[in-house]
Amino acid sequence: MPGIGVIAGSGLYEMEGVRIKEIRRVNTPFGLPSDGYHLCEFDGIDVAFLPRHGAPHRIPPHKVNYRANIYGFRELGIDRIISVGATGGLKPSVQPGSLVLLDQVVDLSSGRESTFYDGPEVVHIDFTEPYCNRMRGILRDAAASAEIQLRPVGTYICTNGPRLESAAEVRMLAAMGGDVVGMTGMPEAALARELEICFSSVAVVTNLGAGITGAKLTSVEVIDTMRASTEKIRNLLRAAFPLLAAWERDCACREALKGAKM
Repeated sequence: MPGIGVIAGSGLYEMEGVRIKEIRRVNTPFGLPSDGYHLCEFDGIDVAFLPRHGAPHRIPPHKVNYRANIYGFRELGIDRIISVGATGGLKPSVQPGSLVLLDQVVDLSSGRESTFYDGPEVVHIDFTEPYCNRMRGILRDAAASAEIQLRPVGTYICTNGPRLESAAEVRMLAAMGGDVVGMTGMPEAALARELEICFSSVAVVTNLGAGITGAKLTSVEVIDTMRASTEKIRNLLRAAFPLLAAWERDCACREALKGAKM
């Protein structure tokens, strides 16, 4: 079974060298994932892709069944996941088209099913470092080998959506230390940690936040910039897959529940 998973927009798996073997539907104790998992092969490496919002894009961020998505990966034998998502830049230095390798997150979302442990078993995972540092190092190496510019650190602030932020909110989020803002980064990362899955995230900056440029924000701008960045993401993934497949997990993620249960 595949050990590498990718959560991203639909169609990212349509890249040179990737062969789709099967689209598998998975039912979980937490309901249905956003779509079928595209089980693919790349140079002998098995990879499972999942379109976060379904295909076509039909599920808004606050309605995504994050628990089913992550649990479904675990059911397929996935123990390392790369998440790719569109974000807004919170400062002028984080320009549209930038790729940011996240290292921290602030969760401002609400009303989402955000844990597998609703009781009676109580678990408090350590979330000091939300993203797997070993996977982050592998992605940095992959970017360097593919000659892709990748910002090595960044703080992601997750809002609930589906509306975009106000200018005052963008100023506040930047003052909080945020680099990018998005609507899907949480609870994905925390759920993966609860299942002891290594998780890393690459943010694609599709626009500058409200009020930074004075221009009106539109979904068209987000879609156009995301499409323009697709080939960079595909090249990064192609370079990362062999490195991830060769990696024997030696990080704390694989023992995340050790000492976490009450």
